[in-house]
Amino acid sequence: MDLQQNGQVAGDTIQPRMTQRIVLVEDDSDIAEILRVNLAREGFTLDVFTRGDSALAAIRSLPPDLVLLDLMLPGLDGLELCRMLKRDPKTSAVPLIMLTAKGTETDRIVGLELGADDYIAKPFSPREVILRIKSVLRRQADEEKTGDVLRAGKIEMSLGSHTLKVEGDEVPLTATEFKLLQFLMQRAGRVQTRMVLLTEVWAYSEGVDSRTVDTHVRRLRRKLGVDADRIETLVGVGYRFRP
Repeated sequence: MDLQQNGQVAGDTIQPRMTQRIVLVEDDSDIAEILRVNLAREGFTLDVFTRGDSALAAIRSLPPDLVLLDLMLPGLDGLELCRMLKRDPKTSAVPLIMLTAKGTETDRIVGLELGADDYIAKPFSPREVILRIKSVLRRQADEEKTGDVLRAGKIEMSLGSHTLKVEGDEVPLTATEFKLLQFLMQRAGRVQTRMVLLTEVWAYSEGVDSRTVDTHVRRLRRKLGVDADRIETLVGVGYRFRP
């Protein structure tokens, strides 16, 4: 596969049957080609970059609907790229799924702490990647359809504009953090097990590490500041939002 000097794979922009555009940052040409073919069948537009630095410039210039991000990259590693995207107001709301090597649990946790919405461990099946992509994009679309406002204490969530305010100050959330808080607030006072949260928020059915939930809750609490203790932990069971 021919590569351009800027790190983008030549000819890897697919004409879409849908409007959603995905940026894949992956320096393994075999993986990139497999995903290119399978995502094209699903109607996605796909741009592939092999370097983290060139991908960062392109994403900032024209934010996509979703980023698929490998962690081991030349130019700029995946974790640093994730950190920079989530700190930039132009790209902070772009959903991001990490592609991680099997066994790199620390990198996965760090990535989730930085704001990644999901992770997929290698080796993976193209079908799994497609299902995860659709799940993340569906969560974001669902949030944009409703115009309700949820309030509790110093917390105010506007579901229509996809914004969170704590003590009147806007707090940036990833798509998954927003969906998780929305789910807990809409069921305030009721205990939600980790399995329920994985099924309803992440759209998983089985075999998913429940620590994904714990990592997102930990990150969400930090962002809620004075109202962090409204998300209560029930040891061995799950979480409950205190109304």
